[in-house]
Amino acid sequence: MRHIVILNRVPSSLGEFTTSHRRQIVDALLAIAILCFTVPTTLMGLTFSLWGPIPDWIEIIIEVITVGSLLIRRRTALPMIIASVACGVATGQIVPMAFAAYSMTAENKVRHWQLVSIPLIAAATAIDYVDPGTDNFLYLCLVRALTLIYLPALVGTWVRGYRGMILELRAGMRERERQAARMERRKIARELHDTVTHAVTVMVLNAGIIHDSADPKVDRLATTIEDKGIEALGELRDLLRVLRREDEPRTAAAARNIPGLVKEAATTGTQINLDYGLPDVGLPNQVGHACYRVVQEGLSNVRKHALGSRVQVSCQARDGVVTVSVVNSRGGGRAGMSLHRLLPRSGFGLAGLEERITLLSGQLERGPTPDGGFMLRARIPFDLGSARPRGESADEVAGGEKQ
Repeated sequence: MRHIVILNRVPSSLGEFTTSHRRQIVDALLAIAILCFTVPTTLMGLTFSLWGPIPDWIEIIIEVITVGSLLIRRRTALPMIIASVACGVATGQIVPMAFAAYSMTAENKVRHWQLVSIPLIAAATAIDYVDPGTDNFLYLCLVRALTLIYLPALVGTWVRGYRGMILELRAGMRERERQAARMERRKIARELHDTVTHAVTVMVLNAGIIHDSADPKVDRLATTIEDKGIEALGELRDLLRVLRREDEPRTAAAARNIPGLVKEAATTGTQINLDYGLPDVGLPNQVGHACYRVVQEGLSNVRKHALGSRVQVSCQARDGVVTVSVVNSRGGGRAGMSLHRLLPRSGFGLAGLEERITLLSGQLERGPTPDGGFMLRARIPFDLGSARPRGESADEVAGGEKQ
């Protein structure tokens, strides 16, 4: 098939990583960095302990425990604080204490972080004071300890405030978007009520006037027009409710209404072959309604552009994916063209169908067939666990019968 347009919402490689995944990656890299900083120092004999010499294997165990506590710093800060102090006392390395001070404020896991900073500063001062590689001036050791402990903790508070501000801005933006969408829906509802509903009502009334015609054929056509007009009015009322309340319409057609839709289209002279294999129970309502709209749009386009052609409608569900297709052969020529000229062309049918399928994470294919016909196919993933049998709701059953 040629010139097939495919619309598929595929997340990018960066978009698939959630915030939690990115945080786990950052914590893992940070743990590896600290491990590479502490263990080689121990192996080269550059460490010291406040309690005198201790075996290297004990130091390495303490350092590994400290790195492991860093991986859970976002859930609780106490293990990392204790482990970093123990690591500093046993090995003389106070870098893990600086990360512990930052984490306890950035993740907001310690309420009174100023009080917790005092023993950390005291431990860092003592370690720096007895370090054989530094001076023995106590005030300089205290200044360095304040710089390495209090400053990271203070930076953590700034980071926490910045994150909170970003979350508030995003929440406010989403709320403004919801309000704008709500106002737009109400505007559309008013326009539908003032224009479309009025026009359909006039059509129904006119069909009722010619209902009792002496010509049986005219009478049947008038009855069909009247029934369809009444059905359209019901759907418009439900649509107005949806636009105002953001609910699903009760009369939303399900996949089980597809055979009736095909039978109705066959009465107009279209040769249709239906291959229906969708489950009656377990298919999510939105997915079933989307399948119905695909078949409805496909048959509508056949009536407009290829009246008299042969049509193959297929509906199958395999491996968690529903595939619905409407394929027609070359049109019947003059009849199709005359109907095409008679009916107004909106151009919104396939565009709206693409949007509906995309919202369900599906894909829509459309394009000409080798024999000169046209193909419309939709693939929609679904989850049986999230579906509810439509028979459980009396309102939904009533809505399905109306269709």
